Amino acid sequence: MKKYITIDKKYLLIPVCAEKELKTISISCQGEKIYEFNVPVKEKPDGHYGFHYYAPVNMEEYKGKTLLIEGSIPKAFMDAISLSDTVPENLQSRPLLHFAPRTGWMNDPNGFSLYRGEYHLFYQYHPYSRDWGPMHWGHSVTEDMIRWEQLPAALAPDQEYDREGCFSGSAIEADGKQALIYTGVTTEKLPDGKEEVRQNQCIAWGDGKDYVKAEKNPVVTGDMLPEKCSRVDFRDPKVWEDNGTYHMLVGCRSEEIPGQVVLFSSKDLKEWKFETILAENSTGEIGVMWECPDFFPLGDKHVLICSPQHMRAKGYEFHNGHNSLYFTGDYDSEKHTFEKDAPVSLDYGLDFYAPQTTLLPDGRRVMIAWMKSWDSCVIKEKQRWQGMMTLPRELEYRDGKIWQKPVREIENYRKNRCCYENVKVGESLSLEGVRGRMIDLTVELQNADGIMDGSRNSGNPNQEALDVYNEFRIELARNEEYTTVFTYDRKRQILEIDRTWSGVQRDVVCTRKLQITDDRQNLKLRFILDRSSIELFINDGSKTATTVIPTPVEADEILFHSDGNAVIQVEKYDIVL
Repeated sequence: MKKYITIDKKYLLIPVCAEKELKTISISCQGEKIYEFNVPVKEKPDGHYGFHYYAPVNMEEYKGKTLLIEGSIPKAFMDAISLSDTVPENLQSRPLLHFAPRTGWMNDPNGFSLYRGEYHLFYQYHPYSRDWGPMHWGHSVTEDMIRWEQLPAALAPDQEYDREGCFSGSAIEADGKQALIYTGVTTEKLPDGKEEVRQNQCIAWGDGKDYVKAEKNPVVTGDMLPEKCSRVDFRDPKVWEDNGTYHMLVGCRSEEIPGQVVLFSSKDLKEWKFETILAENSTGEIGVMWECPDFFPLGDKHVLICSPQHMRAKGYEFHNGHNSLYFTGDYDSEKHTFEKDAPVSLDYGLDFYAPQTTLLPDGRRVMIAWMKSWDSCVIKEKQRWQGMMTLPRELEYRDGKIWQKPVREIENYRKNRCCYENVKVGESLSLEGVRGRMIDLTVELQNADGIMDGSRNSGNPNQEALDVYNEFRIELARNEEYTTVFTYDRKRQILEIDRTWSGVQRDVVCTRKLQITDDRQNLKLRFILDRSSIELFINDGSKTATTVIPTPVEADEILFHSDGNAVIQVEKYDIVL
């Protein structure tokens, strides 16, 4: 099939469908091949070509010229190729690095695990609208945790025991199969005639693509809990295997304790017994219902992750209401006791919830989370999807806390390095080559403690140079209309995030402050931008801050500001998939 097209607009739009069947197309100008693509193509039985999105190709240098497009592809595909001066709306905000559904609603990650050489990520999914609805299990796979492929939904609420929703859970390989353990939500008629929600734990078996629910579901019910524990709030099982025994940790609450996690055990994933209440909100200060628990060894400690609802802020911790936090402590696997330390925030940004982890074959513990919060709606009017995941993050326990950094696989996609050293920042500064919305950007503020090099070496380490800055700012995703601002207050050691002017159109929280207490001279800020989000890793992952922005992709400027003498180093890469 051939098609001639005269370029009179900026972008050539190539239709792409979500299929594995690849076809090669080539584009030539005056007999010389200028592009060649392997495009997922699948013609429908009726001859119609249904595609999911456009991939834009910049054709500015070929304006006025006629190009030949050819390949063994359906005519309907050729007919769908078009020209445009703007990036289509469906690509304006859709992320490339961070997994998001093509349409519909997405929240908690589920079943993040390795099976048959692929990493599987399931997720809470309502495919029929961009708002929360009856929960399905969406499904995606990846080989490197960067490039994701969306698969058909793995579970749907189609049984009496899960007719109100297939809620969060986990996945594990057992007997060569992939087991999905999830919360089935239903209603039960009470003696007085009223109906009340019931949450129980269920299981389905599959081969990585197709799944069948067990005949004897649910496998763990609220009747197995101690007296006064809730059967209404009993959800989000996390399952792991240790020395031939399966363990299941489930979030729960009781009449006396507003939040807790309970532990069960099994030899075959079918018959379970209650073991203990592993941890609980005994002081009443750690919110209510502890959602999406996870429990694993890290370094010489065990870590309990959970997401308590309705938690009050304390200092610069737990500002989200619905928070994600971790406890470190010592675990006795025989007695099933966990002596935990004080809780710590997992992320200090605006959009982070329900994290889950998996253990990689090389020993890395990797975490992924829902990049959203329950009360925040940061989307565009015409956007057909809502919700995305964070980048997977490698976890490390050292110096008494958890450190996070993006999975190292992202480095395989970094191109076009741009570097500046010892740059003095005045009132406003832009740097050539430092811009973009698909970038990995590191900014190191060399005198974060306010002492200039000259003063540091003068014999008086407490002497500050004149005009040392008090406030240093970075504007990202900026143009004349939009910006997201990160401001560092040197004296207070406070970093503020402000997305007020990012394009938000709802009454959502736009600012967040966090304290940086690391004992180091320089402040290192690593930003990863992916169209509709900014993930910040502070001082090599000592703290993180995740923020969603609805800013049009054309806003790609980066500006630096200082009210005195600030010195920075900058390293920037384009991320190219």
